[in-house]
Amino acid sequence: MIYNKFGKSDLEVSVLGFGAGEIGDFAIEDKTVHEILNFALDNGINLIDTARGYYASEDRIGRFISPRRKEFVLSTKLGYGIEGEADWSYNCIIKGVEEALKLLRTDYLDIVHLHSCELDTLQKGEVISALLKTKEQGKIRCVAYSGENEALLYAVNSGVFDSVQTSFNICDQHNINNIFPLTLQNDIAVIAKRSIANAPWLYNEQPYGKYVEEYWKRFTQMAINRPFNWFETALRFTAFTKGITTCIVGTTNINHLKQNINYINLGPLPDNDYSLIRESFIKNQNNWVGQV
Repeated sequence: MIYNKFGKSDLEVSVLGFGAGEIGDFAIEDKTVHEILNFALDNGINLIDTARGYYASEDRIGRFISPRRKEFVLSTKLGYGIEGEADWSYNCIIKGVEEALKLLRTDYLDIVHLHSCELDTLQKGEVISALLKTKEQGKIRCVAYSGENEALLYAVNSGVFDSVQTSFNICDQHNINNIFPLTLQNDIAVIAKRSIANAPWLYNEQPYGKYVEEYWKRFTQMAINRPFNWFETALRFTAFTKGITTCIVGTTNINHLKQNINYINLGPLPDNDYSLIRESFIKNQNNWVGQV
């Protein structure tokens, strides 16, 4: 596994991280989740990314790998869903951190994101102040923001955040010119989500209800005719774009995870392949902003 320094922190993270959204599905058996989380750690993946909104995810991470806590960097997202507190309030953030600590069975969180809150919420400053307070108390190590476009730009320029999480993939390249020069300049770590664009190449016709609709339209319009293994090509494009610290991919299938690790270990794409994808996006894009 390849590792990168995580911004200004003393953390090092695997280039491939584990997105823990899918393991939050109650329909998936505990045994499956236990196996894939431990397989990820056994094979060098040390960034585990979850969120309060991912149903059983935080609880399962706490139950199944908290005894291995020193082996991984734990990232979560919050800002909502605390009983008795208004979403995106100061107390919601403070109590959200406490709830995450309990569910994840740990006494500290490495990275905590404000989970896709709107620009005006950031500008009010209340949620940022609360998150900074928990960092001062030693409960979290990195103050982070997860989101897109104007809100993401505000977060990056605020001078507050240690890291950001954002959509980036072959069909979502908006941040290359708009965000990554700033994060690189200010040593802000970047976690890429939707790293393989939700695999639009799997659909011959317009899909619906699979969170891939917009990416399918873009992928179809880009019309890249080279016979790529798109799972490999898309993942390597994202993982090794300048400015990306780590990219997260979620799965409940160990064979898929093995395959992703093998792809990452191939390293960056050949320059001509990378350029083809980049140029196709630039040529075809029509205000293709980041997808929340």
